[in-house]
Amino acid sequence: MQAGNVTYRSETDLPETVAVFPLTGALLLPGGQMPLNIFEPRYLALIDDAMTGARVIGMIQPRLDGALQASGEPELCAVGCLGRITSLTETGDGRYLLNLQGIARFRVIEEHETAEPFRLCRIKPFASDLESGEGEEEVDRDALLKAFRSYLQANQLEADWESVSKASNETLVNALSMMSPYGAAEKQALLEAPDLKTRAETLVAITEIALVREGSEDGNGSQTLQ
Repeated sequence: MQAGNVTYRSETDLPETVAVFPLTGALLLPGGQMPLNIFEPRYLALIDDAMTGARVIGMIQPRLDGALQASGEPELCAVGCLGRITSLTETGDGRYLLNLQGIARFRVIEEHETAEPFRLCRIKPFASDLESGEGEEEVDRDALLKAFRSYLQANQLEADWESVSKASNETLVNALSMMSPYGAAEKQALLEAPDLKTRAETLVAITEIALVREGSEDGNGSQTLQ
């Protein structure tokens, strides 16, 4: 997996402990690009720490049931995604604008106690994510594009179909998953899909259900997606 100037070939290229950024509704996938606007002091400190080291942080959602630790911090989902900071700009008003490129998913083994203002977790990366293109040939591209077209039509949106046609199945599945307008539970299901084929099928199913539901709520038989 290439991220910025670094190629991650095996699990040993990845940190065993990583600072995590809990963010509801955020989905980072291997190879994906996520822009972030960082302004909270503890997350500014997290980015400063990452930039002095491997420039890798973990994006993860708070647990979906809202459970809290004794400290009042939200419990974390079991699975997140590692990302490398590939660009960073200081705004002059105390914020960082950065781009995060997905490397590989990870499973949280345990959270460490730390004096740092941000949270640290010992993790186990999904080594299979480092193999670019893994499982691409099993993706039903036609079904995926059909669902994408339905979503665009329902929202009266256009797409750059030339770019879509040139995108690999892996790029297409992960990009559409990341940009999808669904909630935290759906995003976590897409993240935890065991392989690219299952992620594509999950995205298609979520989109079809949403279109039918919203069409029924309209009461006129038309299909729209809010």
